[in-house]
Amino acid sequence: MTGRACGDCTLCCKVMAIEEIAKPAGQWCRHCKPGRGCLVYDDRPAECRAFNCLWLMDERFGPHWKPARSKMVLTSSDDGLEIRCDPGFPDAWRKEPFRGEIGALATAGETHDVTVLVISGQKMVLVTPEKEFDLGVVGADQRIVREIDGNRVVGATVVNNSEMDD
Repeated sequence: MTGRACGDCTLCCKVMAIEEIAKPAGQWCRHCKPGRGCLVYDDRPAECRAFNCLWLMDERFGPHWKPARSKMVLTSSDDGLEIRCDPGFPDAWRKEPFRGEIGALATAGETHDVTVLVISGQKMVLVTPEKEFDLGVVGADQRIVREIDGNRVVGATVVNNSEMDD
């Protein structure tokens, strides 16, 4: 553990979707007081209880990655790293030092089959060492399929889950 605390950071309460209370990604939670915290913290939804901010947990992400400062929330997924941008700052990830560090994460991830996905609202970009794949809006009933050549991602498409069951 890093010893870090949320402090005045509440960006996860904006960028994350919370199905239990029908809160879409990119909008402030009705229970959040921005800059202060959750007004129903002791009774917060299970999704919020289970949420793990990588900046809080992983000291490899320096102080500049604090979500309130960077305008991005770092989370993990089943197959990689997700960088969720504040919709008011959709290109925050393209600014240095973030872009360079995201590129390094993509390079390291490629050898371990770890994806790096940037999410701004519903729009997604798969970042690889050599290319960015703009995936557009990816729905809850869709999946990202990567085309791999050795360790390199050479293509990415979005398909419906029903197509994956075949």
